[in-house]
Amino acid sequence: MTTVGLLEGSTEALYDNEAELRRLIGERLILLGAAAEPGQSEALADIILGRIAREAGRLVKAAEPEAADSAKTPQHKPVVIVGGAGGMGRQLHRAFERSGWPVRILEQGDWPQAAEILKGAGTVVVSVPIDKTISVIEALTGLLPREALLCDVTSVKAGPVEAMMRVHRGPVAGLHPMFGPDVASFAGQVFVYAPGRDAAAAEPLLEQIRRWGAKVVTCSAEEHDRSMGIIQALRHFTTFAYGVFLSKLNPDLSVILQLSSPIYRLELEMVGRLFAQDPRLYADIILANPRNTQLIRGYVESLAPELAMIEARDRDEFIRRFERVRLYFGDLAPAFMKESGRMLNLIQTERAERADVMSLKDAPESDGNTSSQV
Repeated sequence: MTTVGLLEGSTEALYDNEAELRRLIGERLILLGAAAEPGQSEALADIILGRIAREAGRLVKAAEPEAADSAKTPQHKPVVIVGGAGGMGRQLHRAFERSGWPVRILEQGDWPQAAEILKGAGTVVVSVPIDKTISVIEALTGLLPREALLCDVTSVKAGPVEAMMRVHRGPVAGLHPMFGPDVASFAGQVFVYAPGRDAAAAEPLLEQIRRWGAKVVTCSAEEHDRSMGIIQALRHFTTFAYGVFLSKLNPDLSVILQLSSPIYRLELEMVGRLFAQDPRLYADIILANPRNTQLIRGYVESLAPELAMIEARDRDEFIRRFERVRLYFGDLAPAFMKESGRMLNLIQTERAERADVMSLKDAPESDGNTSSQV
């Protein structure tokens, strides 16, 4: 068997769960087959083989925690995912099933059978939109086995944890996956854990999350929500406001992209990424906590003296304020510069390889005759 054939067969057999990466590798293999045809450049094949090797490496890294987990996970009572047909619910469904946990789904149309679906459950995960979370938790009143662990995966924690403690007399845990439903694997991701009641009962679930390769970070629900005001609400608001302002300026984005530095292009892509997603999700994140309004107001009001400094064209004051912020970041500033530089280099390399592939693929085919015609 050829090296490429072995690669394809082994990734399909060993890491069948990583569908997206398998698709990418499959596309590369098709391109590789075309590149092997007479008259095509050897450089094209080299570029494609490099991409296959890197994507196969990602497959192995993502699959290692799950492969190890499959041999160690004990038998568990069923997991019921309330909202299992949503993006995060589907991710959790696949992950639990891969690890041998029986999974049941409770969706909107299933509430007449909710008592039967929840019967004998060991873990119940509420995975619904933020604005529906508390009402769905309250709908579980009287339906949960006493020993079942009740948890949620919402990006707000204080309200849902309080509601779960009120509704359920058994174990309670607040969870917040710090990633979206489009990740290929939980490996390397972060789950925030906000303890509710009976931390020992939550440990098997937390251990399973660690076996998936994720990191569990523990903090109180209140501390979580304060931090998310900065990490999510303020960040999403500033991105939203920048996008709104940019749309009012109405520049030709194709021209902006042609003139952009790598870092600005990446920043613009992050703005575009926000507006490619569900506006209801971001509205709920920003509006979920009244403290977010105070935080955002403070940020907007803080811009006035910065604008006054610019209007006064006070270069010395700009440098003084810049240096104060540099001191605040300390050693993190140069560390962040190095890390972001590595990210930009990876992105630039991938873009260059894509451009090379397209240019070589579109090049006119040679007839194989290199002799000159007189």
